[in-house]
Amino acid sequence: MNMHAKFEIFAAVAPGLELALRDEALERGFRKAKAAPGGVRFRGTWADVWRANLELRGASKVLARIGQFRVTHLAQLDKLARDFDWTRVMRPDVPVRVEVTCKRSKIYHEGAAAERIERALAEELGAPIDPDAQVVVKARIEDDTCTLSVDTSGELLHKRGHKVAVGKAPMRENMAALFLRQCGFDGQEPVLDPMCGSGTFVIEAAEMAMGLQAGRSRGFAFEQLATFDSNAFDALKSPAEPADLAWNFYGSDRNAGAIEMSAANADRASVGAVTHFRHCGTSEAERPQGPSGLVIVNPPYGGRIGDKKALYALYDALGRTLKQRFKGWRVGIITNEASLAKATGLRFKPTSAPVAHGGIKVTLYQTDAIT
Repeated sequence: MNMHAKFEIFAAVAPGLELALRDEALERGFRKAKAAPGGVRFRGTWADVWRANLELRGASKVLARIGQFRVTHLAQLDKLARDFDWTRVMRPDVPVRVEVTCKRSKIYHEGAAAERIERALAEELGAPIDPDAQVVVKARIEDDTCTLSVDTSGELLHKRGHKVAVGKAPMRENMAALFLRQCGFDGQEPVLDPMCGSGTFVIEAAEMAMGLQAGRSRGFAFEQLATFDSNAFDALKSPAEPADLAWNFYGSDRNAGAIEMSAANADRASVGAVTHFRHCGTSEAERPQGPSGLVIVNPPYGGRIGDKKALYALYDALGRTLKQRFKGWRVGIITNEASLAKATGLRFKPTSAPVAHGGIKVTLYQTDAIT
């Protein structure tokens, strides 16, 4: 396949965060990136696919669109899938699996459609079909048009490759990065999370401030494609320079195990020198010395952990601590109920769209600097 030819690239994200991911994509030089339901689309080359996986902190997957054709019945799909030039993208020695979704189409049996495409891959390309394969061909049959994409990421991109331990109900790294971005964080201020769990917000903020590439420590499915050039990919990786930041990043949690876990995760992510974790309850959280910054927190919420009455008391205590000790700091709170946010007694700005997080719709509540 022509390495300089451009095609459509789709970076997926949790619904509700599309505009934040679009802004990140534009900032990272993916020109004309446009928000679409469930993600962001832009045109680019295979090198752009590699860079999107490596650098887009907010994306959960990067899909490369490799073909499209009209199709109205299974026999036709069988023929078109066999005629398709898979060798441009796929390798015959790499296992593959196929996922199909059908919407408003004459072909509506997803399993039967997947079977036809798998057979074409096995018989025309010679690739082994494996239900656990890392390389996935996704076929979307909508309005009788079949769009073929290949998942170039493999494991979800929030798995940065540094975290061994994860606490209960964790915030995914890619969502944390976009919530930080929505709070106006650009790496130029301290961040504190008084209920830090496994340290996701703190570590993500530190990595952003230090200019580290999100996917620097992991592998990707695109390394198994015929289009992969390891030398060209290595040239996109920027070495981690020791950054001399004038501010730091802070997390605290009442769970001592969470604090140990956070510190270990920060060390593995190479941000241990600029992150500090302390074992204490929310009401003991202290304002760090130095400039004002951002307090960002994903407290427990209803339908997740803990019972309602205790939650209102927790949010109330959080609000009191912030108002007393964090004057000049902005606050971002992610929760699923307006009444819980209100219990903090903080004055919030108008909210943007709710975001799907682990089967629950959550909203980011933000304040201006506390006075």
